[in-house]
This record gives sequence, C-alpha cells and structure tokens, in this order.
Amino acid sequence: MDIRVGDIVARKSYKFDLLFKVTEITQDQIVYLYGEDVRLVADAPYDDLVVVNENERLKRQRMDREKVDHSYRLFRQDYQLTREKSEYNATGGYSNDAEFFQMPGRVLHIDGDPNYLKKCLDLYEKIGVPVYGVHCHEKEMPDKIDGLLDKYRPDILVITGHDAFSKSKGKVTELKAYRHSRHFAQTVRQARKRVPHLDQLVIFAGACQSHFESLIRAGANYASSPLRVNIHALDPVYIVAKISFTPFDERINVWDVLRNTLTGEKGLGGIETKGVLRTGMPYQRLVDDEDKGDL
Repeated sequence: MDIRVGDIVARKSYKFDLLFKVTEITQDQIVYLYGEDVRLVADAPYDDLVVVNENERLKRQRMDREKVDHSYRLFRQDYQLTREKSEYNATGGYSNDAEFFQMPGRVLHIDGDPNYLKKCLDLYEKIGVPVYGVHCHEKEMPDKIDGLLDKYRPDILVITGHDAFSKSKGKVTELKAYRHSRHFAQTVRQARKRVPHLDQLVIFAGACQSHFESLIRAGANYASSPLRVNIHALDPVYIVAKISFTPFDERINVWDVLRNTLTGEKGLGGIETKGVLRTGMPYQRLVDDEDKGDL
C-alpha cells in the first residue's frame, strides 16, 4: 500500500511499537513522522513503514484511552483525599462549619506543539487546574520566557514540546545529541534568573528522550527523561496537577507525583517539592438581585 502524507503508520524496525502520522515524504524516500500519543517527532525510510488499518488504529486508541482513564481515576482519588485533609485542617477538625475556598496553583504551559497543547488544555480543564496555554517553538522559548512570566505570573511552569536523542549526533551524555533539550535547559535557566526559589516557581521541563540531568541542573523541579524513553503527551499535566492541588505547607514525595503518570519513573523524575494550593475562608455565596427579596 502506498504511503501518503496524513496516513497513520508504524515502524517495522521498532516492532510497530508506536503510531505516527506522516507529515512529509522527501524525494529520497525519507518519511517524517509525528507521534500520535507520545511527544516524539521522528523520520524513517519509506520501506520501514507500514500503514496501520482502521481496526488496529481504533484498538490502539482504545488501549491508550484506558490508560489515560486509569491515571485520571487515580488522580481523582488522590485529590479527594487531599481535599478532605484540607477541609479538616481549614475547619479546625470540623469544629467550625464555615465554608472555605481553595486556590489551586496557576499553571503556564508552554508547548512546542499546538496539537499536544490542545490535548493537555482539555485535561487541565477536566481536572480543574487553572491554566494558561501558549504555543511557542522550542528554539524561541528562551527569548520569550521573560515576557510570558511577567504576563501570566504562574505558580507552576511547564516547558515542553518535541525532543529526541540521536546517536549520530553524539553520546547519550552530550546535550548536542538532542533535538531540543538545550533549548528547554536555556529556558529553565532564564526562568530561574527571574524566580530562583524552587518552591516559588515549580518547573516541569522536557519531552520524549530529553536530557534529564541537564534540565534538573538548570533548575527544573521535574523533568524527562531519566532513561531517555518516550513520554506520553499528557504526562506533564498529571505531574503539575498533583502540585497544584497539594497545600503549600506540604512536601510532595517524588514517587507520589510519578505514580499517577502514564510513563512512570523511566521517563519522568524530579526532586522533593512543596505544593502550591492555598485554602481560605469564609466562602461567600452571592445571590442574584432578583433572588434577594426585600432586605
């Protein structure tokens, strides 16, 4: 079967592990690929690719959706426990029946891919995390981060997009061998010049196969990818949502953050970090003028 731009394909040499959309086919039969569910852009010889039929594609989509739903359910369980603990503390052990309100941490999510950004924004909305989403090419992120921090003043910063390690460009320990890790690291360093304290601005940085160590050294609280594996497009959301809904006076164990992600510790890691949620009271229920009656 002929392969065309827009087709969904898999690679023979990788045992058909991932699904990609074909974005370009060159005259010398090199095909450029865009990951369907992972943050990966790749290229492959035309002869290495097979078009995935509709049944197989739907089967893969269903399996991925089940993984996403499972992570979401785990997150909701964690959130409910955190909410009950916050309610207990805010009301003095339920001795005060005054209603309270909560202010989750605000997220600025900068993404090099508009499609992945849209998927993430949909999940943020579903979970209830306040977020500003900005599409920005990875190479432009270091120059634009100052203005974006001034404009949005987030509690949590996500810097992500596309990345990949290439053996032909250097060793796994060398930053030059990665597609965009150096741009992510430069962006993190620039953000840390503005907000040096690790708990005043929590940063997640990285994408598929990113140079984890350089991102942590640059000042990220969490990053990808310790074992240089691919990460799921939605993984950054689950990490920062945990931070957003954890009270500011509580420290978060790294495993508590990673266990609800789709990739786990092979693709994600970080350092102990405080939450950013704040609780207040009283919660004032305002009514419309037409419902007030005579005062």
